[in-house]
Amino acid sequence: MGKVMIEVKDLKTKYVTRNHEDVYAVDGVSFKIEEGKSLGVAGESGCGKSTLALSVMGYYFAPLHYMSGDIIIDGKSISGMDPDEVRKHVLGTEIAYIPQAAMNALNPTQKVINFLYDVVHAHHPKMPKKDIREMAEKRFEELALPKDVLDRYSVELSGGMKQRTVIAVSTILSPKVLIADEPSSALDVTSQKLVIKMMRELMEKGYIKSMMFITHELPLLYNVTDDIMVMYAGQIVEKGTAKELVFDPTHPYSHALMGSILVPEEGTRGKKLPALPGTPPNLKHPPAGCRFAARCPYATQECKFYQVPVKEFGEGRMYRCLKGIDELKEAYSHE
Repeated sequence: MGKVMIEVKDLKTKYVTRNHEDVYAVDGVSFKIEEGKSLGVAGESGCGKSTLALSVMGYYFAPLHYMSGDIIIDGKSISGMDPDEVRKHVLGTEIAYIPQAAMNALNPTQKVINFLYDVVHAHHPKMPKKDIREMAEKRFEELALPKDVLDRYSVELSGGMKQRTVIAVSTILSPKVLIADEPSSALDVTSQKLVIKMMRELMEKGYIKSMMFITHELPLLYNVTDDIMVMYAGQIVEKGTAKELVFDPTHPYSHALMGSILVPEEGTRGKKLPALPGTPPNLKHPPAGCRFAARCPYATQECKFYQVPVKEFGEGRMYRCLKGIDELKEAYSHE
């Protein structure tokens, strides 16, 4: 087992609405990522993926609030730290975040080099601009980004170039953990490949030590990450290696996710994609039992009212379901 870069223990966070209602968006999530490894997080929109990313950074601002649990980065807990301390001593150096729609994060009135000055000066205020520029030019060259991008405005860059530039700026201080929230969404296939190639190079060259990659596309995670965990309604319902989750999913929700993907090699003419009935539960009032029970074709009355334990099997695999593995596999075989 390698060195653990980040460990999250039973993390619970919530949103508080204007009407003072609690929305339990992340409920009891635990995982760890070792040095040199990447973890994928999959699930449909609204399942809590992006909230988990924000929560893991320990940077809480209303309406998001920390409830309980621990976040440990390279052996140091950041839970309960003051937001200003997190910004000064954690963000950028210990952990970096690439948000959704990152290509729109660049101020169009500033040149790219100015963003790098701001990021580096926030942690090294005495570093001369000349040294920052040299560091930036070297990093951009190594990541196959032209040096002249530094002197351009964001409006002069294509969508793919903007995305790669944001990634380079976010990781300029070589964070131990990188959280990438759907970094390849809204890009054409060619740009997606370049972004994924760049993130692999960041890992291979040691510029980042570990990565959490968030998307709703399980096949994409298979090509990018070592392990995958699947979220549903604020909880982790299954975790395993990328190969296990894509080719042998255990939880009914993971199984349904993979069943909703068309495989061109198998032919698509006349093929109907299965659809899950209903909608995810209201997280203001989470159900007493399994959160997937109302949509699960294999659910029983017991599933709706009893707390669902996390079951571990194999090497590092887990799933959250009352049914046994053999029972689920038998059910899938009759579909």
